Amino acid sequence: MTVGRAVCNCCPHRWLMLSVCPRRRQADGRKVLRSSIREFLCSEAMFHLGIPTTRAGTCVTSDSRVLRDIFYDGNPKHERCTVVLRIASTFIRFGSFEIFKPPDEYTGRKGPSVNRNDIRIQMLDYVISTFYPEIQEAHSGNTVQRNAAFFKEVTRRTARLVAEWQCVGFCHGVLNTDNMSIVGLTIDYGPFGFMDRYDPEHVCNGSDNTGRYAYNKQPEICKWNLGKLAEALVPELPLEISQLILEEEYDAEFEKHYLQKMRKKLGLIQLELEEDSKLVSELLETMHLTAGDFTNIFYLLSSFSVDIDPSKFEDFLEELTSQCASVEELKVVFKPQMDPRQLSMMLMLAQSNPQLLALIGTKANINKELERIEQFSKLQQLTADDLLSRNKRHWKEWLEKYRVRLQKEIESVGNADAWNTERVKVMNSNNPKYILRNYIAQNAIEAAENGDFSEVRKVLKLLEHPFQEAEGFQEVKEDAEEEGAAAAAACSQESRSKQSYCSKPPLWASELCVT
Repeated sequence: MTVGRAVCNCCPHRWLMLSVCPRRRQADGRKVLRSSIREFLCSEAMFHLGIPTTRAGTCVTSDSRVLRDIFYDGNPKHERCTVVLRIASTFIRFGSFEIFKPPDEYTGRKGPSVNRNDIRIQMLDYVISTFYPEIQEAHSGNTVQRNAAFFKEVTRRTARLVAEWQCVGFCHGVLNTDNMSIVGLTIDYGPFGFMDRYDPEHVCNGSDNTGRYAYNKQPEICKWNLGKLAEALVPELPLEISQLILEEEYDAEFEKHYLQKMRKKLGLIQLELEEDSKLVSELLETMHLTAGDFTNIFYLLSSFSVDIDPSKFEDFLEELTSQCASVEELKVVFKPQMDPRQLSMMLMLAQSNPQLLALIGTKANINKELERIEQFSKLQQLTADDLLSRNKRHWKEWLEKYRVRLQKEIESVGNADAWNTERVKVMNSNNPKYILRNYIAQNAIEAAENGDFSEVRKVLKLLEHPFQEAEGFQEVKEDAEEEGAAAAAACSQESRSKQSYCSKPPLWASELCVT
């Protein structure tokens, strides 16, 4: 059975409808076209990438408008109200079990259903019997063992899910306990983003000032959320049991699944060697050093051959380095963000009054700004030729290690040609050519806000086949009325729509901010 509901994300009681939720924004509970299109497209993109997710059934907009301050900068604008129909087996989350929380010793805050242990037991029984029937059947005579087996399975599913995210460069944006599915789905597409340029500290949420939900922190924050779920299951599952399960299962399951997926992405299909983890780490470090495009570089690696001749190797290297950021792009990335006087004041505060600094900023933010200034200064002296030469050197070093590892694969098989055919097949089914990049979503949103939904449909169709080359891909036909609306928006879209769907992001995309 699947469930589709227009419910509010921020309410502990999931049956509270959007229209009456007192917590959302200006308390009107309305979702807008911009965020609805992003959620609709991304949930479908994730499904076709093979990543567990809620689905999107419909996206319906209206002429009603609400006022939204998109960037929280005092410049609100009116936006169209829109509803997305989400579909999943359940919308129960980790946070659903926290409505029973006792008062916090520091804040005094408590769950709205505190002391209703009867409801928690009923909900736990429902979740296990409905969504984990095999566990219910195997441990019907021992409730604690049943609950432990349930928590272990949720832990493993969560570890595998976040491993899948890391392998496609997906950043969720807000990984609190209320955005974690009890059945291991990607849920609640708010300020998400797929990484373009590889940066382990990438933050996709413009309002995440501390980087709590950065790309490289997602595995650990999901583990932390599981710890909170464990606390919420007491006394039905004693904490000493759940904590032991979490420590024994989560990291091991994540690392196992992550490395299995990375081996497929690199075409290591014959052997599983201890050195593979280091090869992956060195690949990511090379991507970081050269500011390489995460998706496109993985996609290109399937065309690398162990016995590639020198001239073709140079061509391959040229193509690979073309997916690295240019000097101009890096200048945008490392452009200082603080006014020099503001930075100077914060540096003085760090020395004289660290307590006050903690109220208005963090030492980490200062260090990041100092790093940006240093990098930006170096870029002023860097030429395009110098950058290309440096990038080629880094990639040559890693490709030689990759060649040695592939040679070990060949030596373990009888038919090298059959192995290579299978290698390329596996790589091309694990490295997407198309992902929902922010600039692609933004183009679709801007057209839709002007009454033209053809770009949304076109992108949706493309994302249904993320691993296939879409040469000759034709735009989805619209009714005459919508085609007329498209003409009205054509001028503003013309310069942006020429960008290929699998290209590195254009410079203007660096200004996009999702909150």
